[in-house]
Amino acid sequence: MMKTKQQQHCTNKVKLPGKVINPREKVPFTQQVDIYDRNNKTKPEPPLAGAFKERNTGCTSFRKFYERGDFPIALEHDTKGNKIAWKVEIEKLDYHHYLPLFFDGLCETCHPYEFFARQGVHDMLEHGGSKILPVIPQLIIPIKNALNTRCHKVLCTTLKVLQHLVVSAEMVGEALVPYYRQILPVFNIFKNKNLNSGDGIDYSQQKRENVGDLIQETLEAFERYGGEDAFINIKYMVPTYESCMLN
Repeated sequence: MMKTKQQQHCTNKVKLPGKVINPREKVPFTQQVDIYDRNNKTKPEPPLAGAFKERNTGCTSFRKFYERGDFPIALEHDTKGNKIAWKVEIEKLDYHHYLPLFFDGLCETCHPYEFFARQGVHDMLEHGGSKILPVIPQLIIPIKNALNTRCHKVLCTTLKVLQHLVVSAEMVGEALVPYYRQILPVFNIFKNKNLNSGDGIDYSQQKRENVGDLIQETLEAFERYGGEDAFINIKYMVPTYESCMLN
């Protein structure tokens, strides 16, 4: 015997807990979630927020040069730990060639590349003097690449380097102002990101590994050494930043 359309329609109804509904009726979202949870015991993990997700940089030019033996450096051990043994006087290095390469290595997280790049940058900034300012335009892309990794370790290292950079020679802080639009977007993303994990936040502050605090320190250094146009340009890129000099 053929079923009428009305009878077929009735047989297609779905049973839910305590209720029979027609599949053509819209099921409330909360009920949809409840049905999904019962049918899928394992809930999918929520995706990482894209803005904070770490990004792979691939092989750096610094690593290639190091593995070829093109840097005049060696690892030296002493009672205080590791340091770089420079085979030439740092002041006599070609800063246009070497400083951008060492900045490129700030993306590294593996030993010994990470150590040589980080310590090499600080050594060159310490002894560079007037050689640093003309090289600033060549440093922007390596700085931007390091910040864009979103890697906590790389961010902390790069922020400390930027704080050293602005005080390394006269006019360096002002020379960075035109490049804020390339450097500061990641600052704006991570400015309020702290390691709120109980006592852990105190430990990270002691080791200066709290990204939010380091960003605040770096922005203040930019403002202090960036001249009269620094604050307005920082504020444009990081709207939540408040002046450390006007207050």
